[in-house]
Amino acid sequence: MASVIIAVVVTLIFAIPTSCFFAISYRKKVVESKIGSAEEKAREIIDEALKVAETKKREAMLEAKEESLRTKNELEKETKERRAELQKLERRVFQKEENLDKKLESIEKRESGFAAKEEELNKQKVEIAELHEKRVQELERISGLTSEQAKEYLLKTVEDEVKHDTAKLVKRLETKAKEEAGKKAKEYVVTAIQKCAADHVAETTISVVQLPNDEMKGRIIGREGRNIRTLETMTGVDLIIDDTPEAVILSGFDPIRREVARIALEKLIVDGRIHPARIEEMVEKAQKEVEVMIREEGEAATLEVGVHGVHPELIRLLGKMKFRTSYGQNALKHSIEVAQLSGLLAAEVGVDTRMAKRAGLLHDIGKSVDHEIEGSHIQIGVDLCRKYKEVPIVINAVESHHGDVEPESLVACIVQAADTISAARPGARRETLETYTNRLKQLEDITNTFKGVDKSFAIQAGREIRIMVVPEQVSDEDMVLLARDISKQIESELEYPGQIKVSVIRESRVIDYAK
Repeated sequence: MASVIIAVVVTLIFAIPTSCFFAISYRKKVVESKIGSAEEKAREIIDEALKVAETKKREAMLEAKEESLRTKNELEKETKERRAELQKLERRVFQKEENLDKKLESIEKRESGFAAKEEELNKQKVEIAELHEKRVQELERISGLTSEQAKEYLLKTVEDEVKHDTAKLVKRLETKAKEEAGKKAKEYVVTAIQKCAADHVAETTISVVQLPNDEMKGRIIGREGRNIRTLETMTGVDLIIDDTPEAVILSGFDPIRREVARIALEKLIVDGRIHPARIEEMVEKAQKEVEVMIREEGEAATLEVGVHGVHPELIRLLGKMKFRTSYGQNALKHSIEVAQLSGLLAAEVGVDTRMAKRAGLLHDIGKSVDHEIEGSHIQIGVDLCRKYKEVPIVINAVESHHGDVEPESLVACIVQAADTISAARPGARRETLETYTNRLKQLEDITNTFKGVDKSFAIQAGREIRIMVVPEQVSDEDMVLLARDISKQIESELEYPGQIKVSVIRESRVIDYAK
């Protein structure tokens, strides 16, 4: 058994080195074969890369050649086009040169012709001068006087005769004009006044609204006076509710506001529902009705006078004059009367009656907006007439009817006379009302100049000014300072009896809708 083990051990000792040797040699062969295949693959890859690089190089060269050909073709095309343009320009230049040469030739020919004519004219002038000198010498020889002596004698004789005849004619015409001018002027004016008889009613500053019963007064006042305050705030008119049975008095210097308040109050009385929201709605409707009334009054005035083709805006401004007064005289009635008087006077003196009526109707058109625009009513009227393309005769009549400028036509003189006649009638005008309304207007104008003021209304016959401010611009603290500043401004700029109450109102509203 031991010998067997020893034999096995000896066998293993010899077998292991032998197997290791064979394994190593086998691995070496495998590695060498792998290296050989790797080198072959590397050579294949390099060959392939060289082929691809060569192909890319050829493609790049082809593209470069194509690009250069394309650029060359474009340059050749552009060169051809520029050459064609240059050729066209050269042809034009050649044509212009030829035309200029032709014109120069024609001018030279004309100049040569003019030179010949000028020479001929000079010869004729010399001949005429010689003939004139010979004629003068012959006349001097026949008359025995020189030309200067003959001229002086004739002029002196004619001058003396003309002076004598002119003096006699002027004296005779002056005498006749003095005798007839006064008589004719009186006849024309009296005839015109007789044909144009018009009633004059002094304008007032109050309107009276009749009530169905005295209970309506309480509904107009409303709970804690909110209805009457809303109506006064919306219209700027003072409502006087006193002991007068079944009547409410509307007081305000602006007739348009007063008319709006009257219409709105009458609608509210008929409707029966009197509350702030309904009052606002009715005031808006009344304002629209008054605007329609203004346009209708303007159209009626043009129809009454017989003037056509007046611009629609001028017609509207004429309608506004129904609510304006001048020294207590209604401005629209005054304009209609001046137009009629102008037409009658124009017919008497033989002037275009239509143009005279047109100028007379528009002579005070500036008064319709003189409380809105700065300047005199004359300048405003002239600007309005120019703006709406009136004829120059009418513009001059408007500009000269108070003698500010010289009248340029007989129509302007007639309008000036007619305006004086209409204003000079007994009872036609009243100074105190105009002064009063001017003071109220100035009172509102002063307050409207302050920042944050929305609307202002002079009420209580000018004893109170009620001012509505914009809540976003004027705070509660600012109201105190604003009232004080307005009071100081009124004190410094106005003269008035007693005292004026300044009421500043700031109202904020929140509105929502339930859907």
